[in-house]
Amino acid sequence: MKKYDSLIDALDDLKSRGFSADLEPPSNCLYCSNLDLRLNEEEFKVDEVYRIGEGASPADNGVVYALTSPTGVKGTIIDGFGISS
Repeated sequence: MKKYDSLIDALDDLKSRGFSADLEPPSNCLYCSNLDLRLNEEEFKVDEVYRIGEGASPADNGVVYALTSPTGVKGTIIDGFGISS
């Protein structure tokens, strides 16, 4: 598994490898506004997970998930961790 120093480094690398959709967690599914794509829990596969942080900058702390839909759409979602999540 790769190790990244920041969320930006992780996202840049994942995008270069095809994970280009920016997914958001509304309430009951993941959503990509650029593609108007909604994925329910059973409709995506988690390919990679990276925990970044515990560094000085809270902006660089989080978890990056690289996901793939059954139709081949690849994307990422960022989630926080720690006391602020």
